[in-house]
Amino acid sequence: MIELSELRDAAQKAFPADELIPDRDESWKLIAEMGWLMMPLPEESGGLGLGRDAVTAINLELGRVLSSAPLVPALLTVQAIGASESLVDRDSWIERTCSGEYVALNLLPGDIALADAGTLSGTLPAVPDADMASHVLVFAKGLSALVPLDAPSISVSERKLWDESRRLFDITLDNCAVDESLMLARDDASHDIANRLHGELQLALAADCLGGANAALDMTVEYLRTRKQFSRPLAMFQALKHRCADLKTHIAATEALLWSRAVDADASVTDLGALKALAADVYRFVTEEAIQLHGGIGLTDEHQCHLFMKRAMLNLSLGGSGDELKERAGRQALETYSA
Repeated sequence: MIELSELRDAAQKAFPADELIPDRDESWKLIAEMGWLMMPLPEESGGLGLGRDAVTAINLELGRVLSSAPLVPALLTVQAIGASESLVDRDSWIERTCSGEYVALNLLPGDIALADAGTLSGTLPAVPDADMASHVLVFAKGLSALVPLDAPSISVSERKLWDESRRLFDITLDNCAVDESLMLARDDASHDIANRLHGELQLALAADCLGGANAALDMTVEYLRTRKQFSRPLAMFQALKHRCADLKTHIAATEALLWSRAVDADASVTDLGALKALAADVYRFVTEEAIQLHGGIGLTDEHQCHLFMKRAMLNLSLGGSGDELKERAGRQALETYSA
């Protein structure tokens, strides 16, 4: 069994902390070569069977370097394909996706409608790196299926983002026919896959948030150690020490919850959504404080602090509204403790 420390060490060597936003295509090739796309699949399906904690470790480390590769949606679609019982030639699909063929997935709720004729219409928003995908995984009421992106009834448009580390696209389907050989599941089976993937997405985004928050804080502490004021390093001023300690406390507490949820098979989608909402809030708070603690240079748009801050702001929205995720967690808590 591969230890988490070994995975994290391998990720840090492959993606050094001082090389932010590494090239997407080179990163994707390296990810496929290292076998990370096989992590969540059981060994009997040709995977590594490493579990959610291993996936969480890699997502956390890639969050540190603001990875531009679409590992999060790719791992989700690999799991969906592995869970399918109706996909024709499923083993071939598993081999292809684990070897680097990218199947995309939207990171914001879509509005896909299934017509009586069996065609799909609507928009899938915030699909990462659709320009390098062969297919997109579509969930509609009562079914889930792979849809080729070169179909004539599909249009793809890129969103303009403030975040420089990601590329998101909107995919519009206009009476797109569903190929029965690409059907993953129907009815309850499809709902179960969608529900599972939604929870995994929240966990992955939380890990990305905490990886970035840790990196932003490390960068800030290093700056305070080297920048001098009145012939003394800024790190020696007690007020600044306390602010950094507060940031570390926020990160450490949320990271403890992250690892607890990663190994808890009984964690609900609501639990994972609450974790993501908390991690995204912490990420935003840490990056805003990092900019302030860098002083005048931190306020310049060219500084690396802003790369983390822009990613943090986007992560607040991905996976669903933070307010909605918190409301669901509150309602679940009320139901639990009022019973």
